[in-house]
Amino acid sequence: MTVTSELLDGAHAGIHVITMDAPPVNALTVQGWYDVAAALEEAGADLATKVVVLRAEGKGFNAGVDIKEMQHTEGFDALIGANKGCYAAFKAVYECAVPVIAAVNGFCVGGGVGLAGNADIVVASEDAYFGVPEVKQGALGAATHMARLVPQQMMRALYFTAATIPATELHRFGSVYRLAPREQLLDVALEVASSIADKDTRVIRAAKEALNGIEPVDVNKSYRFEQGFTFELNLAGVSDELRDEFAGTEKSKK
Repeated sequence: MTVTSELLDGAHAGIHVITMDAPPVNALTVQGWYDVAAALEEAGADLATKVVVLRAEGKGFNAGVDIKEMQHTEGFDALIGANKGCYAAFKAVYECAVPVIAAVNGFCVGGGVGLAGNADIVVASEDAYFGVPEVKQGALGAATHMARLVPQQMMRALYFTAATIPATELHRFGSVYRLAPREQLLDVALEVASSIADKDTRVIRAAKEALNGIEPVDVNKSYRFEQGFTFELNLAGVSDELRDEFAGTEKSKK
C-alpha cells in the first residue's frame, strides 16, 4: 500500500493531493487505512494547505478492507484493526481542517463510500459507481456515509440488496458535484479545488468547522454504532463463514 501526499505550487498552490495506490483494486490493509488517516491529518495541520484532493491510482477509487488479510490473520486482530483503521480514516476526512474533495474513479464500494461520503465535495468519473456490499461479507458499516449520498430509502435498498448506483445518478441527486471522463478527472478535481483555494483560507477553515457543527447526525458516533453489529456478527461466527466464501479460506472451521 502506497499513500503519497503532495502540496502543489504554482497555479495550484495550496492544493494538497493525497493519492492511494494499492493494487490490484485498492482494498486497503489495516496499515493502509491508518496511512490515509495520517496523510489527511498532516495535510490539514499544514497551514499552507487550503484544500485536499483525495484520489486513487488504478482500476477504481477504493474496494474497502482487505478481506484476505483478515482471513489469513489468526484471531480477531485484523478485524479490530480494520474497524479502527476505517474509523480513523473516515474521521480524518470529515474532521480535516480544510475541505476535502474526493475524486472517485471507477468503483467506490464499502470503505470507499466511507471516504467519499465523509468528503465535503465529490467529483467522479463518468464510469464510477458506488455501493455498500457489506452484507455479503457478514459486516455492517458505511450506511452512515451512503446516507450522505442518496435519499434514505435508496440507501436502505442499496444496503439490503448490496447493489451499486452509478455516479450519473448521484450527480442527479446532487451528491456528486461534477462528472468527468476518467482521463480528465484529476483536472476537474483541481479546477474545483482551485475555486476554493483562491478564497481566504482562514474563512474556509472556519466555514468547514461551522458546517460540521450544524450537521444533523454525528457521523463518528453513527458509524461506531454500526460497527457494534459487525462485532456481534463476528462473535456469532457468521462473518467468518461469509468471508471464507469470498477469500477461499477456512478460518470459520478453526
